[in-house]
Amino acid sequence: MSSSPASSSSPAPKSRSPWWLRALIGLMASLVGLCVSAVLIVGLVLIFSWPRLPDITELQDYQPQLPLRVYSADNVLLGEFGEERRVFTPIGQIPDLMKKAVLATEDDRFYEHGGIDWPGVARALVANMERSRSQGASTITMQVARNFYLSREKTFTRKLFEVLLALKIEQQMSKDQILQLYMNQIFLGRKAYGFAAASQAYFAKPLDQLSLAQMAMLAGLPKAPSAYNPVSNPQRARQRQLHVLARMQQLGWITAAQAQQARDEPLALRTNQSDRDIHAGYITEAARQMVFDRYQEAAYTRGLNVYTTIRARDQLAAWRAVQSGVLSYELRQPYRGPDAFIDLPAAVEAIPGAIEQACADRTPADGLQCSVVLSASPSLVKVMTEAGQILNISGAGLRQVRALGLSDKAQPATKLRAGAVVWLAGDGPGQWVITQMPQVQSAFISMNPNNGAIVTMVGGLDFARNKFNHATQAWRQPGSSFKPFIYSAALEKGITPLTVVNDAPLFFSAAQTGGESWEPKNYDGKYEGPMSLRRAVAQSKNMVAIRVLQDIGPKFAQAWSTRFGFDASRQPPYLTLALGAGTVTPLQMARAYSVFANGGYLIKPHLISRITDAQGQVLFQDRPQQSGNEQLRVISPRNAYVMDSLLQEVTRSGTAARAQATLKRPDLYGKTGTTNDFLDAWFCGFQPNLVGIAWVGYDTPKKLGNKETGGALALPIWIQYMQTALRDVPVASYEQPAGIVVENGEPVFSNFAEGSGVRSLGLNDPLPAPEVTPQERDSILNLFKSAN
Repeated sequence: MSSSPASSSSPAPKSRSPWWLRALIGLMASLVGLCVSAVLIVGLVLIFSWPRLPDITELQDYQPQLPLRVYSADNVLLGEFGEERRVFTPIGQIPDLMKKAVLATEDDRFYEHGGIDWPGVARALVANMERSRSQGASTITMQVARNFYLSREKTFTRKLFEVLLALKIEQQMSKDQILQLYMNQIFLGRKAYGFAAASQAYFAKPLDQLSLAQMAMLAGLPKAPSAYNPVSNPQRARQRQLHVLARMQQLGWITAAQAQQARDEPLALRTNQSDRDIHAGYITEAARQMVFDRYQEAAYTRGLNVYTTIRARDQLAAWRAVQSGVLSYELRQPYRGPDAFIDLPAAVEAIPGAIEQACADRTPADGLQCSVVLSASPSLVKVMTEAGQILNISGAGLRQVRALGLSDKAQPATKLRAGAVVWLAGDGPGQWVITQMPQVQSAFISMNPNNGAIVTMVGGLDFARNKFNHATQAWRQPGSSFKPFIYSAALEKGITPLTVVNDAPLFFSAAQTGGESWEPKNYDGKYEGPMSLRRAVAQSKNMVAIRVLQDIGPKFAQAWSTRFGFDASRQPPYLTLALGAGTVTPLQMARAYSVFANGGYLIKPHLISRITDAQGQVLFQDRPQQSGNEQLRVISPRNAYVMDSLLQEVTRSGTAARAQATLKRPDLYGKTGTTNDFLDAWFCGFQPNLVGIAWVGYDTPKKLGNKETGGALALPIWIQYMQTALRDVPVASYEQPAGIVVENGEPVFSNFAEGSGVRSLGLNDPLPAPEVTPQERDSILNLFKSAN
């Protein structure tokens, strides 16, 4: 039987899948393969990279570098030292608005993500593809990782480690711990690290006292501290501040009213550094040196707090007194001419910039304002200040420049004209005077005579221009201000306030001096003949001081001076010692005069009262010496009492009579000092609880001027300071000690009274032509005759 054709045919072919289905399957397989590969790659990266990540234990035990801070006795910050200025602040003490301001601009999803803000990364990728400028996606955690462990180079490896570190940090630390690190570590310009330090640097306020406007300004700094610095780039900083406020409002963290109020608020920026606010540069430097000697380089990183004995109010008063005294002296000097000349631009709008640059090229000076002359005539000078303010100066404001700067005969180097760079000084409220940068220097130091605490210290007119501390380092001749130590020695040899000494000329031949002949003079060239020691001290008579020293012996006086803390090698044992021919520092004089003020005790001066670490633990506590400790006594109570009586006469009727007349109180004591050829001017004075020393002179000694005495130059500085320092201080007096009797109204050592008579010195010397009436001289001679 034959088969049919149907049974012999092949089976029908299988139908193929649509092309799109095959493509989809292939795509899915590829994606799966990519995902598997990615997982494998990530796994390999984690296997090899995770163990290489740094240990973050130091983040968990964060010990930031903290600067050395110097404070006054009343807790005013005087200055800081260290590369990083930081005030560590726990997260709980950072104001909530400050945290929100930072999060609004840096990482608003900080408390939601796990270290990497993936939506933020996606937004950044899209933004970067749409425009040429890149947009970052770093979270605060990633910034912490970068700031502590990584460089800022833009490489794939560095970015990978940043991501991995951020994940590790998030695993091992809480969100608040991470934010605390960030807000204390981030650099914000002006050497400030962290927002608490920046608050002080930009606004001179603690963080919790900032307004919303100020917080928003600080919150804009992390992106670029230099570019958004509100002091140097106010416009860009303002734009950044507005962005922060807008973001905070957009996120619902502040209301529209709060945002508007912050936008309208003036910032009240701080433009000066703290040590210039009360002019404590010499103090902070002295404190820094002392602390460095103890702690070496660690002093700048341990967060040490140094508390000084300085009183902030008094320190500012001392600087103002020095500034006023020096500028008053400078206004009496011939005008030396402008600092420089510049070519003013033809375009009016370019002039302020040219003036700003001209002033920027000069070292600023405390109390003086740099300006440039726009036009000048004999009666009116128009200037523009560094800040762009135009001032018209006339009348008394031209008194120093009128003769040598504005007259037709003025030399080209001194003549004022458009483009002259000049200095302005305040001459009263709203008044200015054209002057010049002072060349003379000055120092002032005050201390508590009973415990040695230094209350104020001004080492010069301007620390920024001259860092040499004249209060502690300048060895100068004290002139007549040294005489009290000669007279103190003389009291032990029987000299009393009643002793009559001849104020007549003296001459010592070369044979007597062993060198050149010497003919000393009184500073005014006048001689009054016989006079009591009291009057001689009050009038600072040189001839009397020499005769007294001649009587007691220079070597005895030299040895006696060491009781007051002076180095004998610096005080020559010759008759010139009577005129202050040795050398001293203002600090030494403060210590020495304190012996008279405290009743006879030599007290060691001290500047630092205590040092604490960053946690407030006391590392050093000074134990100052105290008057009343008999082991510190160097002169007897009666010696101090008689000297106080003599020094009080100086401020009542003598060369410093202006002191009591101005301050309207009797408890003032002191001595003026003017050296030979008017090279140095001193006033050394005290009230029973405060000693003050004022000095004026040139660094390279030269004549101050024929009438520039201690009473004319240094005394006004002392008086101006005491007007503040003694405000509300009750009048004090000294009780008469044992061993004193009153004879003819004078305090006298009891063993030199009663029959010992009134001593006289030099009455056999030729009398000079009388400078007083015959009746006055006869009364002095009769006193001497009757006493004998």
